[in-house]
Amino acid sequence: MTISNVPRRQWLFSALLTAGVTPWARATEPQGVRRGRTLTFPRDHGAHPETNIEWWYLTGFLGDWDRPQAGFQVTFFRHRTGKAGDVGGRFAGRQLLFAHAALTDLRTPGAARHVHDERLVRWSGQSPSAAGAAALHDGDVHIGPWRLHRSEGPPVPGQERESRWQARIQGRAGSRGEPLLQFHLTAKRTQPLLLQGDAGFSRKGPEEVQASHYVTEPQLDVSLDGRLGEGGVLQGSGRGWLDHEWSDALMHPEAVGWDWIGMNLRDGAALTAFVLRRADGQALWAGGSHRTAAGALRVFGPQEVRFEPGRRWRSPATAADYPVAWKVVTPVGDFGVAALLDAQEVDGRRSTGTVYWEGLSALTDAQGRRVGLGYLEMTGYGQRLRLGA
Repeated sequence: MTISNVPRRQWLFSALLTAGVTPWARATEPQGVRRGRTLTFPRDHGAHPETNIEWWYLTGFLGDWDRPQAGFQVTFFRHRTGKAGDVGGRFAGRQLLFAHAALTDLRTPGAARHVHDERLVRWSGQSPSAAGAAALHDGDVHIGPWRLHRSEGPPVPGQERESRWQARIQGRAGSRGEPLLQFHLTAKRTQPLLLQGDAGFSRKGPEEVQASHYVTEPQLDVSLDGRLGEGGVLQGSGRGWLDHEWSDALMHPEAVGWDWIGMNLRDGAALTAFVLRRADGQALWAGGSHRTAAGALRVFGPQEVRFEPGRRWRSPATAADYPVAWKVVTPVGDFGVAALLDAQEVDGRRSTGTVYWEGLSALTDAQGRRVGLGYLEMTGYGQRLRLGA
């Protein structure tokens, strides 16, 4: 799981230990990540294979603000293994690509469900047909039939070209041969890109080297057509959030996990907040940002954000104990965050070996009024997250 931001989702690459790949060493001289670098688009929507780690992260909800029907998550990850060296050929394992996808169905009170799936593949860094990540022009990453890519509409005089992300997910087959998890998602940009931290240079910890380049697209106009299990058709429209981040550095060695929120607000604003935790539960680093619908940006410092846990839920599958309700203190106000379904854990032990909580949650103001919806991510609750060799 970085606006001055947390290394969200970097911990997932601890899974490389179970895949027989040694995690990368801590970076002291980031190759492609530096303060003052100007991000250029659409090029920087694409992959940065010279860096150690990268992800594209798309979440959101279907339905209206008060009665959402469903939540969705699509995340593609890329990791440079440091293996294969100058070995040629498309089978050289220079990169690992993996992806997680999930749908949370809230349409039936008392019978809500959360379904997820994952993919993992080695990639040579060349131009394969089975998997890859475009590195020269625009965002496009895929593993077999799973794909996330960006495109632009035709030019319109006096207007900015329409920008949209599309995701196609084909999950495992059910007992009748139909997909357990399958959907096609389109997310159209409605606001300018949000460059997190210092013009897209995002601190991740108390040392400058702990940094990434980080871009967010909040308030995406979303439509989804999908299927959950046998006969479970799911269709609707709503709001989405996309993060794209790439880095060479690890999170601080004292960090064991983090708590993070990315929230679209009813009034068109966007809120991000996070805290990295030490083993004793105390904050090691914090940050976030708030951007109004009119574009005014407030970046939070590490002393300006606090997460206070409330009600908890214990996973029957992993025994991890998660706070599923929070009070989040920020410079722009105090907020409540509450999971709309407790059981939104992603258990990837069968493939990547990782477990974390990622789920649709409601944002309320100090008076208890719902002011937004988005995703809460919590890591490091089942066990300490180990990123280094």
